[in-house]
Amino acid sequence: MQEIVRTNDPVLISAVEALLNGAGIHHLVLDRNMSVIEGSLGILPRRVLVAGEDERRARELLRDAGLGHELRPDAP
Repeated sequence: MQEIVRTNDPVLISAVEALLNGAGIHHLVLDRNMSVIEGSLGILPRRVLVAGEDERRARELLRDAGLGHELRPDAP
């Protein structure tokens, strides 16, 4: 799994999930329930991960949607 987005913005997470779901790209959102620990402050970022074989397509999809600036750097 490769991390493609890390953010505190729940609206961005929803948008990314909708795009990935629409394209049939399986993904995971990690740290979604960390608000239990942080007290709902929203200081711990959520991470969106996709399978390695879907990473290129997912990055292309997000760039095409105007969200390229939100992408994490490519893995080496």
